[in-house]
Amino acid sequence: MKRFHVHVAVDDLAQSVRFYSTLFATEPTVLKPDYAKWMLEDPRVNFAISTGAGHGTGISHLGIQAEDEGELAEVYDRLARAERPVVEEGATICCYAQSDKQWIADPQGVAWETFFTYGEATVYNCSGVLNTLAEVSSGLATCGCGPAEIANPEQQPAMASACCAD
Repeated sequence: MKRFHVHVAVDDLAQSVRFYSTLFATEPTVLKPDYAKWMLEDPRVNFAISTGAGHGTGISHLGIQAEDEGELAEVYDRLARAERPVVEEGATICCYAQSDKQWIADPQGVAWETFFTYGEATVYNCSGVLNTLAEVSSGLATCGCGPAEIANPEQQPAMASACCAD
């Protein structure tokens, strides 16, 4: 079963962790100096906050997290039919996780991340894919990204040319 994803950029992580922990009646599943994530079951949401998003504060992006590669293929098929530019990020490291990702923007420019997470990483490593998505949606440029340290080095993913991260 897929999970809805919301990522919010915050200016004070500790204050936001206290607030959302109270709101959700649970502590974060992942807590780092610049990032926190709650994997909620009711409602079924992957809710993340971070200080390093570089996009000001507020909603950074929305998403759909697949539970396996089959679900991800199904979501990718729907993106292909949406008649909007898709940024193929592929295997990447972001938000302390190893994932396969594609991105799309809705007609109003709201960024949607679609992904399947298959491992942990030791770094946040999120860079400019949201900027790339905005540029691609406008018919503009590209960017690149470099490798990052991951928890299991033999599983180092090939970085996509479209950019890293969220």
